[in-house]
Amino acid sequence: MENHTHHPADKSLLAAIDLGSNSFRLEIGRLDSGHIERVEYLKEAVRQGGGLDEDRNLTPEAIERGLKCLARFAERIKGFDAAHVRAVATQTLREANNREVFTKLAKKTLGFDVEVISGVEEARLIYQGVSRFLPQSNEKRLVIDIGGRSTEFILGQGFTAHHTASLHVGSVAWSLKHFSSGEFTEKAFTRAEIAAESIFETLGAHFNPQQWEIAYGASGTVGAVADVLVQYGRPADCVTKEGLVWLREELLKTRHVEKLKLLGLKEDRKPVIAGGLSILIGIFEYFKIDTLHVAKGALRHGLLYDMVARESAMLDIRNASVRRLARKFGVDETHANTVADVADTLFEKISADIQFEAGEQQAHARKLHWAAMLHEIGSIVSPIDAHLHGAYILEHTEPAGFSQHELHCLSLLILGQKEKLKRLEADFSDRIFVMQLVCLRLSIILCHARKKPNLRGLQLRFFNETIHLNLPSSWPDKFPQSFYLLEEERLAWQKINWRFEMTTSQ
Repeated sequence: MENHTHHPADKSLLAAIDLGSNSFRLEIGRLDSGHIERVEYLKEAVRQGGGLDEDRNLTPEAIERGLKCLARFAERIKGFDAAHVRAVATQTLREANNREVFTKLAKKTLGFDVEVISGVEEARLIYQGVSRFLPQSNEKRLVIDIGGRSTEFILGQGFTAHHTASLHVGSVAWSLKHFSSGEFTEKAFTRAEIAAESIFETLGAHFNPQQWEIAYGASGTVGAVADVLVQYGRPADCVTKEGLVWLREELLKTRHVEKLKLLGLKEDRKPVIAGGLSILIGIFEYFKIDTLHVAKGALRHGLLYDMVARESAMLDIRNASVRRLARKFGVDETHANTVADVADTLFEKISADIQFEAGEQQAHARKLHWAAMLHEIGSIVSPIDAHLHGAYILEHTEPAGFSQHELHCLSLLILGQKEKLKRLEADFSDRIFVMQLVCLRLSIILCHARKKPNLRGLQLRFFNETIHLNLPSSWPDKFPQSFYLLEEERLAWQKINWRFEMTTSQ
């Protein structure tokens, strides 16, 4: 790979990294008039999907392969703004019990966070990527992406995904399961196809053929099969049923992966082509597809466009997800907005002395705002233990736009709003989390009467690992209940060896 260290980081560049089960990909783009132009694309076959042991842990070898690839990517994106880089991991790390070991090492190697995203979020991002490369029309689309350990299905129109599903069937997993010896037999193909079809039956009525007009295949297996078929006289940019039957026959004639020689088939794709092909045949059978059109966009393109949307709080899909959750769980939106506004103000005060990178303060403030908006979602189950139920709900929902780590952070804040601090299993050395948590807890205290408090003259500072709250001298007499609750809060922080000082001044 070229050495790029001499390039200064261009602040207009965006980088998306897809840590897939078969390959890791880096896409660098530049936004130009609403469209992202490719600057560079790197891809390496890492095959982490084949590196899970029987206890569902990534093996040391699989971890090492992944980190070596990320070290090469890191060299290329050194100096990029943190807000302009997103690295996401999919099914293999969703399954891996030791995912946190890898993501911590990956962050250290890459220099940027690595998020594990849910299958539903992966499907949404795939559709975002695919839809940007298709002509604008009202056609109802079925988009399919066969990955290494999962396959995503999306029904959408325009730029909107209406229904998404992620199933545990992929080219790496199916090749290991049904073609582990490397032999291609009729029996193995038939078994693999039937096994795939039986999983597709769980998709339900949303995905029946009446719901879509045209089918697209994105990325990985579909692209690899299309590349082979076009070399043998089949039409470009599509996969037909006839083409799949022909390719299956070719593999059966070859009998073994070692002897496989097909024009257009890359070396790294050979070990997983049989698994991928059997899944694709199963898809054609189940969905009664004659022609699958090859889509140019993929997950990494969806990430790039999602980053652009996140730059504008108005377009950030996570805002809509939070509003939807609040409505679904009957949150008192007026009160939630009041608490969120107070939390925003407090976070602005407490952040004043901290040097943030560009966009970083806003990103942390936004997470605190969402936690405040959702702090009462558990009340629908039990008003007394709302913090416990709210945290549980967030850990077990998949709102669009959020990574699993982000949801865990939000659920910790929601749990921590009332939980005794010493019982909260959180990293109290993470000062951003501490700042967010103290702002959330204080905003709930200040809004205890369920009306907007007067914050005039209130100061909140954070320096030398000390939280310092300064109140106007009239406060204790004017707001005795609030002052009592704040005094209790000061004592609560002492129990975990944090300094929380409270003073009054003229």
